[in-house]
Amino acid sequence: MTIRSETPAVPARGLTIEQNALNTIDESERHGRPSSLFWPWFGANVSILGIAYGSYLLGFGVSFWQATIVGIVGIVVSFFFCGVIAIAGKRGSAPTMVLSRAAFGVNGNRLTSLLSWILTVGWETVLAAIAVLSTVQVFQLLGWAGPVTTDAASGATSAPGDVVVSVVALIVIVLAIIFAGVYGFTLIMRLQVWVTIITGVLTIVFFVLVIPKIDWNAVMAQPSGDAAAVIGGLVFMLTGFGLGWVNVAADYSRYLPRSSSGGAITGWTTFGASVAPAVLLVFGILLSGSSKDLNTAVSSYSVGGLATLVPSWFFIPFLIVALLGLIGGAALDIYSSGLALLSIGVKVPRYVAAGIDGLVMTLGAIVIVFVAPNFNTPFQGFLILTGVPVATWAGIMLADIALRKKAYSEKDLYDRKGRYGDVNWYSIALVVVGTGIGWGLIVNASSFLIWLGYLLEPFGLGGRSGAWSYANLGVLAALLIGFVGGLFRAASIRRQEADSAAGPAHSTSESVAD
Repeated sequence: MTIRSETPAVPARGLTIEQNALNTIDESERHGRPSSLFWPWFGANVSILGIAYGSYLLGFGVSFWQATIVGIVGIVVSFFFCGVIAIAGKRGSAPTMVLSRAAFGVNGNRLTSLLSWILTVGWETVLAAIAVLSTVQVFQLLGWAGPVTTDAASGATSAPGDVVVSVVALIVIVLAIIFAGVYGFTLIMRLQVWVTIITGVLTIVFFVLVIPKIDWNAVMAQPSGDAAAVIGGLVFMLTGFGLGWVNVAADYSRYLPRSSSGGAITGWTTFGASVAPAVLLVFGILLSGSSKDLNTAVSSYSVGGLATLVPSWFFIPFLIVALLGLIGGAALDIYSSGLALLSIGVKVPRYVAAGIDGLVMTLGAIVIVFVAPNFNTPFQGFLILTGVPVATWAGIMLADIALRKKAYSEKDLYDRKGRYGDVNWYSIALVVVGTGIGWGLIVNASSFLIWLGYLLEPFGLGGRSGAWSYANLGVLAALLIGFVGGLFRAASIRRQEADSAAGPAHSTSESVAD
């Protein structure tokens, strides 16, 4: 067995580059209170995407009240999952994808780490691309850039007309995201405080300016949807919000002292992550339900359509709101995607991993901005495709955390011969089964995903064109399979915790078996 040392824990001072990677956080570096989690989670989720989701919810054919209820429930419940998984951070003082080894084995967890990496890189790429497109569109409204061609039938936006503005915006935005990811935890936590304050104030101004455009009669006249529509909207919200963050939920709680309250960690994570998107969502529903033109403006994944709703003097402040929210979310993603890359087995320093992910993000953003004619449908396909295996993983982790009564044996998280083992084939099988069943119960209009939904007909749900085809039942099925299946690991978890009598539960060991 070859033993190598993980990046050593070095206390962060000022804005030096964070040296901590997959290692256990040293006792001397654990600080803060659970309430400090409010800032990164709020800053990462105060995004114009929250407004856009209002249009997509109404697109399921539901009423204002149905959309509001399922939207808020989906946001809060999905981020509650994040809050529960964040408890593992203070229990083990390591990144989420290291703590996941307790359920999947030290090497078996590489599979879920790969899944986490794909999800976070995908999100940071989309957020960077939306930020670029938003910048160009606002510049066009101000007359500082050429026009963007929009297909009247599909609403698809072509490559920006002014290449210079697009290129400059791309460079500035990706460099800001990469800079935050490379510098790490301390800079991101400070950045998110300012993101929260600035975006919070400017968003309130936006609300005041746009409220007169709401047609309450039109909103309340929206017809109610059936059960399939309501469930479909609920699952879409679960997938688009908290289930997109569960795989990184412990990355920011791992610096908290062991004495921190688990309930407070869950509460502050849930509240911080939910409050902004819940308010933005309701506002998006009101705007989308007011008129077809407003719905078209809201449904775009960029700020251009929304900027047309405010006076020209507010274009730049509103662009600042959009960019700060998008960059704040992408900063958290690139930080966690770098940790996930290390968890897969890539042997580079954490900041180099973040730089690698930044390169992948940049290439992806270039394709979206300059090549792809329309990424709305593929993006929704990406959400639902990755949402199924992530939901299975989340179910397993939620069960693991609920069953576990003691802190993790930190030294064994890095040793394939330790109590957590090398590969937990049972947990991996749960992910495979949950994913297989889940993908069979979802559909998407993207051409590369026409193979989905293969179980809708055998299960008597009307096939790919039936009423339940877009209810996204596969995500719920995957989550349930992971959680229920995870509960059957109770005896295994008791054996793991019984082994703690053989050695200390807490260890500052930073070695890992290759």
